[in-house]
Amino acid sequence: MNLKVLICALLALTFFGLAVAADKNVTDDSIYDNVRRKLASDPIVKGGALQVDVKQGSVTLTGTVDEQKQKDRATKLAKKVSGVKSVTNELKVVQREVKK
Repeated sequence: MNLKVLICALLALTFFGLAVAADKNVTDDSIYDNVRRKLASDPIVKGGALQVDVKQGSVTLTGTVDEQKQKDRATKLAKKVSGVKSVTNELKVVQREVKK
């Protein structure tokens, strides 16, 4: 019984080590690509026009969105990308005028 517990613990530590090592190998370029992809494909954010800057895993979002929920969602999406250490959201909420 104790041998099974020891083997399970060693396997868990091994997988944890692999996960930590995988995060360290993520480059700023791959983070940039993945954040841009998530923002552009999200139906709420519609982030094709947003700017993304990545430096040592820290993401900065700039540009404009129509609603606060888009700004909040952009932060949430960027934080989920592997390798992202922090997100600074400098998006401005600018409501567009409705033409009559």
